[in-house]
Amino acid sequence: MFYDELQKYDWDTTTQTILSKTSADVERALRNPRPGIDDFMALVSPAAAPYIEQMAALSRKLTLERFGKTISMYIPLYVSNACTNACVYCGFNHANPLTRITLTEEQVERECEAIKRLGPFENLLIVSGEFPALNGVNYLEKVLKIADRYFANLTIEVMPMKQADYERLIRSGLNGVVCFQETYHEQAYNKYHPRGMKSIFKWRVNGFDRMGAAGLHKIGMGVLIGLEDWRTDVVMMARHLQYLRRHYWRSRFSINFPRLCPAEGGYKPNVVMTDRELAQLTFAFRIFDRDVDISYSTREAPAFRANMMSLGVTSMSAGSKTDPGGYAVAQDSLAQFEVTDVRTPLQVASEIHSLGYEPVWKDWDRSFNIVQ
Repeated sequence: MFYDELQKYDWDTTTQTILSKTSADVERALRNPRPGIDDFMALVSPAAAPYIEQMAALSRKLTLERFGKTISMYIPLYVSNACTNACVYCGFNHANPLTRITLTEEQVERECEAIKRLGPFENLLIVSGEFPALNGVNYLEKVLKIADRYFANLTIEVMPMKQADYERLIRSGLNGVVCFQETYHEQAYNKYHPRGMKSIFKWRVNGFDRMGAAGLHKIGMGVLIGLEDWRTDVVMMARHLQYLRRHYWRSRFSINFPRLCPAEGGYKPNVVMTDRELAQLTFAFRIFDRDVDISYSTREAPAFRANMMSLGVTSMSAGSKTDPGGYAVAQDSLAQFEVTDVRTPLQVASEIHSLGYEPVWKDWDRSFNIVQ
């Protein structure tokens, strides 16, 4: 599994390699028709900053060739903020004094109905805290069966599971999983996750192998920008993506680069990434992997999302509520993080149209699912 592969790479050595990249390395990476990890390190390095316009042009070209002028639309549904973990950066931290809600089946149904009134969404991301006794596999199976009546494509962002559990949920309509490794720095990871199942680094990083072995159609991955050095973290993630493509080539892959926002409990990010740096990272990943879906959430500001739409981003959320029950009943005090783009889905879609792109509300159908 990938944990064993990860042991081959030293964090500090990787950091020094990135920082040692030169202009010549960047130019070589831009010319390479099949860029590798070494090229990716050059493209995310400080040496690449003066080349951002060339990177943007190449990223735009590669994105148009692979995805055309389309933006896939999705919306998250938070079903539970109950969590046994103590992630220091998360509003759902077990120690935070907030009201815990796990939606009932009837409430899940009302949320699905409310989302359908917002726009013609068919791609739903189901999000939950990690509390197996309340929102574990049995609960998620019920949620999926309800949501399957309303949406064509179902993805979850929940606790990492056993391979057999993923296989079970696939039979209930699951199509994809999103999981953030948060950081690939194992020692620092333990500092940010002091208790709960999430504190087990090896279990989490090997979760992607279990997803691939279960036959999931799509696997989403990402690191949290704001914990450790972002350049080193994304290089580790690029290595992970490359490994997953070799071993689980039947699956599609997506990546996301969420920049941490202030959260309940007073957490402030350790590292601040500028818009220009996020753009550089986006271009670098598109040049490195032409097929990967690059997603921006409503954490990002409207103007920045619009600028990046034609330069590498291929999917976006819209109209997001990050609190359980937030669509049917407003409960902003329970939100996991602050939403920056507060526009309605139809407003976002209108902007996409105005920029000459097509919002894609549905790119998967239930009939494609294979019962295993």
